Amino acid sequence: MAWLVNVLQIVLFVAASPLLVGWIKKLKCWSQNRRAPSILQPYRDLAKLLRKETVVPERASWVFRLSPYLIFAVAVLACAIVPLLAVHLPTAALADVIVLVGFLALARFFQALAGLDVGTAFGGMGSSREMTIASLAEPAMLMVVFTLAVSMGTTNLASAIETLLHQLPLIRPSFVFAALGLALVAVAETGRIPVDNPATHLELTMIHEAMILEYSGHHLALIEWAAQIRLMLYGALLVNVFLPWGLAESFDPSSLGLGLLAIAVKLGGLAGLLVLVEILLAKMRLFRAPQFLGFAYLLALVGMLIHVILEVG
Repeated sequence: MAWLVNVLQIVLFVAASPLLVGWIKKLKCWSQNRRAPSILQPYRDLAKLLRKETVVPERASWVFRLSPYLIFAVAVLACAIVPLLAVHLPTAALADVIVLVGFLALARFFQALAGLDVGTAFGGMGSSREMTIASLAEPAMLMVVFTLAVSMGTTNLASAIETLLHQLPLIRPSFVFAALGLALVAVAETGRIPVDNPATHLELTMIHEAMILEYSGHHLALIEWAAQIRLMLYGALLVNVFLPWGLAESFDPSSLGLGLLAIAVKLGGLAGLLVLVEILLAKMRLFRAPQFLGFAYLLALVGMLIHVILEVG
């Protein structure tokens, strides 16, 4: 039963990630008084790409052809690390935040390498920008991990969440700062406003889109689907680590149903908060990204210092 729930969680991650993107787009259209597309539109877009012919540039090497499959496979593998519905899963021993950071870095490396492989100007520009942001986001992400490890005594997500589930629902200042730092890192890593704009193809501003301009057909579908999974991964990481209540501790249908309802409500609320931020802020210049991610690092560092000074001392 435990393995069945584990597989169900991975399938739910993969299948529901386009639904989360569709919900975000619908909320944004409603907030801007525009006619909203169907919440199922991302599924239609993926299906259309999967039906289209895949064109590969003449100069492309095996890196260009392999990268979409590897990026998607790593995203699916990362789904086994982040708890979504329950905590006592067979893959709990692998649910280490540092392992998750390594998986995301591996996918990013091959995506940037594929952008450089064809030798186009846009691909090289996007890869350069992506690695610049990654070099700033990963230290901030690791500082959040260290803050969590110092507070919980472990970097294992399942163990940390289980500990929080058995504690009184108190507001821990260190967790507030760590959550804010992780939220800023998630915005940068998923290419959302104000760091990037997923709805634009302007050559002066695009980062993620510049790396995948040469992809088409099912290659492009896999990359876009992996990006949607990554967005849901960060969302689940935020709500289930810092607001873990509702996660199932047993595998009976009522507990799993409650866990499904809880994650749906939490991710829906987080999507609303993301939309609110995106309609209030404009995309920043690329040269301000270091300040943005430096602030994320500072928030995580302050969270660790607060834990040492106030919560331990």
